[in-house]
Amino acid sequence: MRLFSIRSLLIFSGCMILLVLLSCLAFYLSVYWGVFGAIPSKAELKSKQNSTASEVYTADGVLIGRYFLQDRTNVKYEEISQDLIKALIATEDVRFYHHKGVDFRSLMRVLFKTLLLQDADAGGGSTLSQQLAKNLYSRKNFRYLSTPINKIREMIIANRLESLYSKEEILELYLNTVPMGGNIYGIERASEIFFNKKARSLNTEEAAVLVGMLKANTTYNPVRNPEKSKARRNAVLGQMEKYGYLPPATSDSLQNLPLRLNVKRRAAKIEMAAYFREQLRRELEIWCHSQHKEDGEPYNLYTDGLKIHTTIDSRIQKQAEKAVREQMSALQASFFTHWRGKNPWGNNFNVVKAAIHQSVRYKRLAETGKSWAEILEVFKKPVDMQVFTWNGSQKRRMSPLDSIRYYMRFLNTGMLSIEPGTGYIKAWVGGIDHQFYKYDHVLSKRQAGSTFKPIVYAAALEKGMNPCKLFENKRISYPQYENWSPQNASGTYEGKYSMKGALAHSVNTVSAQILLRTGIKPTIGLAHRMGIESEIPEVPSIALGTASMSLFELVSAYSIFANNGRALKPVYITSVTDAKNNVILKRAPTILKQAISSQNASVMIELLKGVIDEGSAADLRTKYGLGMEIAGKTGTTQNQADGWFIGITPDLITGVWVGGENPAVHFRSLELGQGARTALPVWARFMINLTRTEEYAGFRFSRFDGVSPELKALLNCPSFVPDEVVEEEKPKKESFFKRIFKKGFNLFKKKKKGEDEPAEPAAKQEAKNKK
Repeated sequence: MRLFSIRSLLIFSGCMILLVLLSCLAFYLSVYWGVFGAIPSKAELKSKQNSTASEVYTADGVLIGRYFLQDRTNVKYEEISQDLIKALIATEDVRFYHHKGVDFRSLMRVLFKTLLLQDADAGGGSTLSQQLAKNLYSRKNFRYLSTPINKIREMIIANRLESLYSKEEILELYLNTVPMGGNIYGIERASEIFFNKKARSLNTEEAAVLVGMLKANTTYNPVRNPEKSKARRNAVLGQMEKYGYLPPATSDSLQNLPLRLNVKRRAAKIEMAAYFREQLRRELEIWCHSQHKEDGEPYNLYTDGLKIHTTIDSRIQKQAEKAVREQMSALQASFFTHWRGKNPWGNNFNVVKAAIHQSVRYKRLAETGKSWAEILEVFKKPVDMQVFTWNGSQKRRMSPLDSIRYYMRFLNTGMLSIEPGTGYIKAWVGGIDHQFYKYDHVLSKRQAGSTFKPIVYAAALEKGMNPCKLFENKRISYPQYENWSPQNASGTYEGKYSMKGALAHSVNTVSAQILLRTGIKPTIGLAHRMGIESEIPEVPSIALGTASMSLFELVSAYSIFANNGRALKPVYITSVTDAKNNVILKRAPTILKQAISSQNASVMIELLKGVIDEGSAADLRTKYGLGMEIAGKTGTTQNQADGWFIGITPDLITGVWVGGENPAVHFRSLELGQGARTALPVWARFMINLTRTEEYAGFRFSRFDGVSPELKALLNCPSFVPDEVVEEEKPKKESFFKRIFKKGFNLFKKKKKGEDEPAEPAAKQEAKNKK
């Protein structure tokens, strides 16, 4: 009976074991056959390519930006430090070269220690190939069966990977896919970010830091948790010693070293030209959709590892951003003092309401169906937030409504610099801080003010107007235009101006006369030929700059004066290469058309030089001491809402705009708010900073090409003729008796001195004799 019971028990146990094994086999096969989701085929795994960030480079070879879903740069096995390979194998998979994707010995060891001995430090048992499978194909949620299903999937994929790739290729794939914290992927990016060097250049202790992060990339992040990172680094060095990759003495000495990182300089570089990189991203996204790879798929800006080479010069961009920080922070302090804590928009809540409607928060709430009253209540509730200050971002608690009021009090700016002759954009600053102000003021459209006047003058020259023609500075009403009567900002109306003087002093009355003599339509036509794409209304007030246009358009238009009248298309991409360094896009300078004659372009340069030498931009000489030749124009719009300065030098054409995000935010006085006080100082500081650098010191002595003697003669006239001088030049009609008396008196004086009268002409003398 007892024997029967033992036999029954053995049979029952055997059946149960068989049933469990069959169940496990059935479970494994169900995963293998794709019951829980398809397993990648060998063909798919063979063509598997990691997504790689696209990179943006300046003309001088500096990496300034990356576009990615995962911040990654792929590298070849040969480009990875062997110390890192050794540290990885010693720590993560010491039997890597002895298995085919699944290490059953390690797996049994882990199961025995973890399940039977309850050893929490027994390790995970996953090979590098299994970890690679997990990196390539993220785990899925199968509720209670998630762990076993995902583990089996990874074993199957790992085995297939091992059958397709060599061990070195497995390591290469793995090290290009490992998550390194945040949105950083791959050993190359981690090496660049934490040590500012390539993965091939990592030394042993640096390699140990990065390998240590693989266990928990947040816990062992060397920036956030340096002590934990150092302890983990030493554990990795201990593993290398244990498995013979490091002598004990070397391991001990390396473990005693402090944790050394180099992250600061890299972070500074990557922040450059934020507004430009965003504009570039938008254009390239559209371009990529229209371009196709060899497999017929369109390029993906975020995954295909493109290299974008731009015209931006990192040295010029750096000085442009520095000038904006220096001048705009000082101007903002002056603006706060000017308003003494009051709102520049007064009690007009509609200005604030318009800003609310433009906010992302409002749009999200409106999409949920909330009413204006409900949204306003949300905007009144205080929350913790980071806010912009000129001393760095600060954490504050305020309501979204108060934050909108806070940001509206700041003045903003746009700055663009183009190289004449090529049209290459060298610097692009779209605002004071891209993190807090997304709107790009290189592309935003505002009233142009007097910066439009050079286009009016150029149109007049093209129509044949003499630059020395004198125009009366008087206020005129034009009945044909509803009695429009332009006023001068100075409030004075006297004397006569030539083109040079009228442009130098931005005389509105003369600009209106020049426009109406030239014609509104021809002037608008020239503006469009010069690169102004914005709509310009057919009204005479455009002579004063009432039309709205972007800084990008105006700087492009001014480049024509420096390019002998030729219109150049602005360029900021020179080439794009794919991941294999094949050129897939190439751009070069493109001359569009001859917008104005070469002579008239030279005349305009001479007229615009007058703005600097004797006009509204004279501070560039007297206050800032800039000695290079400069041609340019200031501009100010109604109520000082916009301040402009566009300056041309032989080397660069640079434009600056300054104003509030809303035109209601401005200085109350022309003295403080004119372009010569807001925009011009930014331009001046930029040129001062730039010419102090070794590379661009030569810009201090730049000169335009000399003008011909004929052109000099054409421009040889006074800028301004006062009224009293004008009257003296008129011949006064004398009475008959006065003329006789004067003639007799002169004859008496000459005879007294023994002088003779001048001889009369022969013909006249002969007629007198005959008579």
